[in-house]
Amino acid sequence: MSLEGPENPNAAEAGRRERFGKLPERIRLEDTVEERPAAVPDPAKDTYNADEWLVRYCL
Repeated sequence: MSLEGPENPNAAEAGRRERFGKLPERIRLEDTVEERPAAVPDPAKDTYNADEWLVRYCL
């Protein structure tokens, strides 16, 4: 036997009030943002040396 439905409107109202009767907890803005690097640092990226290029090709 179900307590909700047209035969027992008070039970249906109580069920709605229990489910929707209060606002959800607030979420801080800091908890909604995730920060992480866009790309993994590449150790070979900064290995170019302009002085080495000059020594190899200009001398």
